[in-house]
Amino acid sequence: MTQFLRGKVALITGASRGIGAAIARRLAAEGADIAFSYASSPERAKAVASEIEALGVKVLAVAADQADSDAVASFVRKAHEHFGRLDILVNNAGVFVTGVIGDPQADIAELDRQQAINIGGVVAAVRAAVPLLTDGGRIVSIGTMFAIRAPFPGIGGYAASKAAVAAYGRAWARDLGPRHITVNTIQPGPINTELNPETSDMASMVKQMTALGRYGQPEEVAAAVAFLVGPDAAYITGATLNVDGGQNS
Repeated sequence: MTQFLRGKVALITGASRGIGAAIARRLAAEGADIAFSYASSPERAKAVASEIEALGVKVLAVAADQADSDAVASFVRKAHEHFGRLDILVNNAGVFVTGVIGDPQADIAELDRQQAINIGGVVAAVRAAVPLLTDGGRIVSIGTMFAIRAPFPGIGGYAASKAAVAAYGRAWARDLGPRHITVNTIQPGPINTELNPETSDMASMVKQMTALGRYGQPEEVAAAVAFLVGPDAAYITGATLNVDGGQNS
């Protein structure tokens, strides 16, 4: 690889597994030093950190509750203090909670926590990062194709939270344009992770909903992130990129 991110620092929220871990590994492979947060499972975080260090870059892993705005902001500041700079912010941490509106059995507390993580955590990270980001920096948020398409009942809270992230991205692109900081959103479709495996009982139906007839892999989302934070994407901002195998085509 050309390691076009050599000398840069990337901060990724929620990177101890799945898409976040794939993003951390990919940006590290491109030469970036990595700071990432995790909500639980220090063992997993340690394993990812070891993989990143093996790629010849520096890494910082910090436990931070994405629902706690103060904890998120503290993580961002800690990463900047540790590395002395911040060039890339990837908002990956998120949760998926369902609940049909008006259902007395819906877990309202968990639905509210979903909003706190998926919206509040992203806003907190960006607010903390903006004063610290280098001019010409990059912000990428991981959304979902559900932000533009709700294929089954009960996903209103999740869909709305991710639609808000995309709307914020378009607005922040205007706010940060004078500093040449780009802000973009990636909206994955079905991706093969522990929470949504390509071997589940629903997998056959899900595959049929995509143009390519398969699940995506976390590394394919990571590749899109690597492009958007790299030099070839300097004129792309305020954009939403669907990485969904044609599910929304």
